[in-house]
Amino acid sequence: MKHTWLIQLLLPAMAFCQGKQIMLDDIFSKNLFRAETVPGFKSMRDGHFYNETNDRGLLKKDFITGETRDTLVFAAEVKDEKGNLLSLSDYQWSSDEKQLLIFKDRENIYRRSTKAITYAYNIQAKKSVKIDDEKIMHTTFSPDAGKVAFVKNNDLFYKDLQTNKTTRITTDGKWNNIVNGNSDWVYEEEFSLSKAFQWSPKGTYLAYYKFNESKVPEFSMSMYKDLYPNIYSYKYPKAGDVNSVLQIHTYNINTAIDVTMNIGKETDIYIPRIKWTKDENRLGIAWMNRLQNNLRWLVADAASGATSTLYEETNKYYIEMKDDIAFLENGKQFIQTSERNGYNHLYLLSMDGKTIIQLTTGKYDVDNVLGVDEKNKLVYYTAAFASPMDRQLFAVSYAGIKPSIQQITTTPGFHNISMNADLSYYVDNYSTINTPPVISVYDVKGKLIKVLKDNSALKQKVKDYSFGKIEFIKIPTSKGDTLNGYILKPANFDPSKKYPLLFYNYGGPRSQEIKDEWPGATRKQYHQLLAQKGYIIASVDNTGTGFRGEEFKKKTYLQLGKLEIEDQIDAAKYLGKLSYINNKRIGHWGWSYGGFMSCLAIEKGADVYKMAIAVSPVTNWRYYDNIYTERYMRTPQENPKGYDENAPEKMVDKIKGNFLILHGTGDDNVHFQNSVMMIENMIQKNIEFESGFYPNKAHGISGGNSQYHIYNKMMNYILKNL
Repeated sequence: MKHTWLIQLLLPAMAFCQGKQIMLDDIFSKNLFRAETVPGFKSMRDGHFYNETNDRGLLKKDFITGETRDTLVFAAEVKDEKGNLLSLSDYQWSSDEKQLLIFKDRENIYRRSTKAITYAYNIQAKKSVKIDDEKIMHTTFSPDAGKVAFVKNNDLFYKDLQTNKTTRITTDGKWNNIVNGNSDWVYEEEFSLSKAFQWSPKGTYLAYYKFNESKVPEFSMSMYKDLYPNIYSYKYPKAGDVNSVLQIHTYNINTAIDVTMNIGKETDIYIPRIKWTKDENRLGIAWMNRLQNNLRWLVADAASGATSTLYEETNKYYIEMKDDIAFLENGKQFIQTSERNGYNHLYLLSMDGKTIIQLTTGKYDVDNVLGVDEKNKLVYYTAAFASPMDRQLFAVSYAGIKPSIQQITTTPGFHNISMNADLSYYVDNYSTINTPPVISVYDVKGKLIKVLKDNSALKQKVKDYSFGKIEFIKIPTSKGDTLNGYILKPANFDPSKKYPLLFYNYGGPRSQEIKDEWPGATRKQYHQLLAQKGYIIASVDNTGTGFRGEEFKKKTYLQLGKLEIEDQIDAAKYLGKLSYINNKRIGHWGWSYGGFMSCLAIEKGADVYKMAIAVSPVTNWRYYDNIYTERYMRTPQENPKGYDENAPEKMVDKIKGNFLILHGTGDDNVHFQNSVMMIENMIQKNIEFESGFYPNKAHGISGGNSQYHIYNKMMNYILKNL
């Protein structure tokens, strides 16, 4: 028995794969299986043309024919102040399409925030103007394109492109203290809010956030680069900790008057969004309580700061903040989604709060709101309609007394849709779980205009390398529910043999792994590699995942991990009974929330799972940030049992199988602390484990050779232990 792992190492040779062998280099170095996209694709404002970039420059292409009509900007003519060429790979249009913002040497800060040397390029004059000598954040044209606003060193500025004068709007910005026009860490991560300012519709005002994070606890990480490590400290509020105190300001560009909006006296609240109405003087402000089960949209007078309540919603669980509110030009109505009736649906509401009309109904969830055509009174959106696993494009009319719905796409599968500027055309990035993407242009009636990319080369590679076919499955649970899942068998699958089974799982609230969409992520290609080596791969969307209605998603409220891992154990037991599965060789791996699940699998599922790999796992929700954690768990002070009864670091004595835990030491999101604390408990309980750490690497453990190394390490561990 001591040498059974040697047999596992021979699995690649034993699998007798009929096609070419997938190598790690093919995935992580050569990007051999990456789907083609349309580079630099942007719709132009008239709706008839779009842009693409190539070595020649910035092209103007016809939506109907796909033909190049003009070269708007020649790459050879775009130069900086020293005469050096500026790349057009990273740019942003002005609203009049006469200027570009060009970003150079963009540098990542956290998940969504970056800073870059930035230029404004005048297309007619063929001249570029450097906005600032330093790298700056969130550079954004004013509506008339005469100015740009930006953030530098926690302060908000704007630059007049006619006079070349820069005006500093705020002066109190200070690291780990005051943040203006940019989000603090937790807002960026959990509310997907990075740029924390907006121009008013005509450019009279800049509305912006001011975060006072002086009382938020600091978290410190050692960064190992020099003889002595550098200490990186930033504000990170863990569950139950205090948050930044917020103010929302408006700054009048013409008068230089700065006004604070009245958001109430309570400070332990969230403002996850601001959004200008169509009125130059009325700012929408989303107000949410700490528990995130009460949402109010306030409307503020930009000149005085006075506010009134436009809309209010409460929920017995929690409310998720989405970017789907649309204030209409008539100034009397707005459109947004809500789960108020059990599924996420579209509603038309009056600005006076007197009328609410439900535009979509049924036992399915609306996913993305793509645009509102106010001329024809249509809302375009995608929904998980026929199945939670697919996405289709729809339009709903709000012109008559009763809303009418038109389904535009009908082919089963996953339609990732982006609309052009005037909503007359859309680009459909369509795929199924076994068919690579085809990117095409359609008119809004659903008529095919042109195929932009068919990924024929990738389709051929899939054949050449004998990718296994992924099959959807239904898993019954011990509670009477049915879960969606898939199973990937080796291309040369033999039902008379018994195969080891490896689960991949994420499983967090509203997440979705099981969908009829091409699995383009590197980890999914990695699964094909493992299938070639003789493994069956399975994935199951447990209770708490998305697009099956509110109740299925929110069952995990106050007890993250409990129902989720029970479902995964049920799935492993169910599949373990299949004739071709070796139920003595079942493993589980996951990353982030999935790493949390892998920890639970090797603990609560110790009698089922022989092996688990946890990458960047949460091991106790007390260590994680408050916005995310409290949304689902409330605070540790209110719900101590919910936190402690499903904390992997507290259950290490349940571990029986082989366990590998991996983490980046520079993870600003799920701190390395999570793995350290669990490892310490395993040491004290004399539990055997293996571990690996990645110096200075963030949550995604990328950069340099890191991705190749971690996947190679996991592969070797799987071959040896499963």
